[in-house]
Amino acid sequence: MTSRAAAVAAASFSLILQREDIAEIAVLTLNRPQARNSLSEAMLEALGDALTTIAHERNIRAVVLAANGPAFSAGHDLKEMNGHRSDEDRGRGYFKHIMGLCSTVMQQVVMLPQPVVAAVQATATAAGCQLVASCDLAVASREAKFATPGVNIGLFCSTPMVALSRNVARKHAMEMLLTGEMTTAEDAARIGLINHVVAPDRVREEAIKLAKKITAKSALIVKIGKEAFYRQLEMSLVDAYNYASEVMVENMMARDAEEGIRAFIEKREPKWENR
Repeated sequence: MTSRAAAVAAASFSLILQREDIAEIAVLTLNRPQARNSLSEAMLEALGDALTTIAHERNIRAVVLAANGPAFSAGHDLKEMNGHRSDEDRGRGYFKHIMGLCSTVMQQVVMLPQPVVAAVQATATAAGCQLVASCDLAVASREAKFATPGVNIGLFCSTPMVALSRNVARKHAMEMLLTGEMTTAEDAARIGLINHVVAPDRVREEAIKLAKKITAKSALIVKIGKEAFYRQLEMSLVDAYNYASEVMVENMMARDAEEGIRAFIEKREPKWENR
């Protein structure tokens, strides 16, 4: 760990969101274990601020999102939200604010130039499951479970539905949303919610290993690819091909594409300049 990373880690030890830099990887750790890492207003603001900072850090090539404690995240802080029932508008204004804030943070994860790998050591429910689904990749403990259980308490997981339905097949998403039942890590991998299931003591290590595979690539090309992936998903087939073709042309003009192709032909390792 660099001296800067060590200083950051030490300074943030008691914070609800910790950061540690490991080479070119920023590890962000949700640190509200006593509240099952629920996404309080403060937690969402901290995560949003961290992502805003990382988006402009060229030395950071990937992000690992982890958590401390017995849960990855239990979703929204319902006690905090319910406390606003006594507001003059019965909480409507605050509910609108917190849902908007959460949606913004989830979109920040998707729009971040660097890929984000979730390291899910335990249960992720409701908006916590949404956070996992919003990450580009996910590694989970075989003991982890996933659910969108809002239907059980009269609060359908409509915002988690957005991320969930963009990651798993329609009927799998609907089953999770309509039943609210827990999904095992193995089933989560089978339906495409996560990538890998590993031993509980190897979650963070395996997530970092996956992130390191990404940092070995050209940062420019990864950025181009991640943005193009999410943009084309929302297009018709014809528009997606037209857009992707334009991206490929611009990508071919990049120095790293020229170098990568030449290195392939010459049977050597490429030397990336990230331009």
